[in-house]
Amino acid sequence: MAIIEILLPKMGESVAEATITNLLVEPGSSVEADEAIVEIATDKVDSEVPAPEDGVLVEWLIAEGDVVPVGAAIARYEIGGEAGDSAPSAAPAPASAAEPAPVAEPAPDPAPVAPVAKPEPAPEVIAAVSAPLDSTPERTGPSGRFYSPLVRSIAQEEGISMEELESISGSGSEGRVTKKDILGYLANRGGAPAVSKAATPAAAAKPAPAPAYNVSATSHDPHPAFKSVTGGYDIVEMDRMRKLISKHMVDSVHTSPHVTSFVEADVTALVQWRNKNKNAFFEKYGEKLTFTPILAEAIIKAIGDFPGVNASIDGDNIVIHKAIHLGMAAALPSGNLIVPVIKYADQYNLQGLARQINDLANRARQGKLGPDDISGGTYTMSNVGTFGNVMGTPIINQPQVGIIALGAIRKRPAVIETPEGDVIGIRHMMFLSHSYDHRVVDGMLGGSFVRRVADYLEDFSIDRALEG
Repeated sequence: MAIIEILLPKMGESVAEATITNLLVEPGSSVEADEAIVEIATDKVDSEVPAPEDGVLVEWLIAEGDVVPVGAAIARYEIGGEAGDSAPSAAPAPASAAEPAPVAEPAPDPAPVAPVAKPEPAPEVIAAVSAPLDSTPERTGPSGRFYSPLVRSIAQEEGISMEELESISGSGSEGRVTKKDILGYLANRGGAPAVSKAATPAAAAKPAPAPAYNVSATSHDPHPAFKSVTGGYDIVEMDRMRKLISKHMVDSVHTSPHVTSFVEADVTALVQWRNKNKNAFFEKYGEKLTFTPILAEAIIKAIGDFPGVNASIDGDNIVIHKAIHLGMAAALPSGNLIVPVIKYADQYNLQGLARQINDLANRARQGKLGPDDISGGTYTMSNVGTFGNVMGTPIINQPQVGIIALGAIRKRPAVIETPEGDVIGIRHMMFLSHSYDHRVVDGMLGGSFVRRVADYLEDFSIDRALEG
């Protein structure tokens, strides 16, 4: 019975790594083919990795909290094995040969590590810093507990000896220490300050640095955390998705000089047509007819007229995409944001757009979107009117160059031009706001595009037939 390595699979376009969030199977356990063995998180989507065949999971090569590149080995797996066999426990092959070794060199000779002829630090400190962590091929401590490369790297940087590492309580599988565990330990660490990783004579002359995660070390932070002086407050740690959103938003603002153009549209005919036909649409196609597919249809038509907004930047080149992959920003029940993508949106009629939008929205709410469902977008729309907002200034979804915000449709008095003269009437009005990357989209293109979207909405025929 062969022992193979299970690799982290490719999980969609441009996905290069994943975070290990939950190990579902204990080493030595029997697993059926296609049974989920580990939960992972990529960008904004959580998914699972299944077992390739019936067998036994011999050993995990990663731990919860590790960030693993696509294609890296995550586990050793015996095909056709059964739990209780001696093979899994009697196969302590060096983990460094099973994992994607970070340093592709011959195994280090322990002899060069031994001569520690530096008089400054105590011998036991040198041993704690240099010997028992990443400089050795072993991934377990004296107790046999597994330590991931990430945990070992943090321990080495912070001067945590193997004895001290063994004393940390782990919340991972089989009591393993995760990244969260070691960072939490460092935050509450009250002992001796961390020893510099490179204990050179020059470094020895300097005072020992304060612990990297010691609260007292933040007193000189140029951007200290807010502390209320008038009352209590709660501190809520960002979850994984919020951290990713935060990074993406900051990166986008730093990358693209944002400009926003605003247009107001009279969508009275569109509203009347939708109100008149929504029941018939549902009876005929089995899909709810919201305003979103009608608005998306107008956006897609306008992109066809102004393809320069359906673009991205590659160095000094502007890439004009021929296919329209329309992203639709959606809020999750958790309050986080996700952008599922309607692939080849220009090939759908109104019925097809309604089906695609409803399907993506439902799966987003249920947490069932896959990596491919949120990748490959070429232009994005954000329906801020869903929250009662009349307009917004959205941030571009990189590497795209434009995003349109659709405001709430509201009844307002407006001037109506008639053959008999201007009159004031009650109309359904909405604002459209287009944010675009001023490196490649100038005001004429960005403003003309959003104006064309408004024109298509205003020219919507109240006599339009339901499409087949």
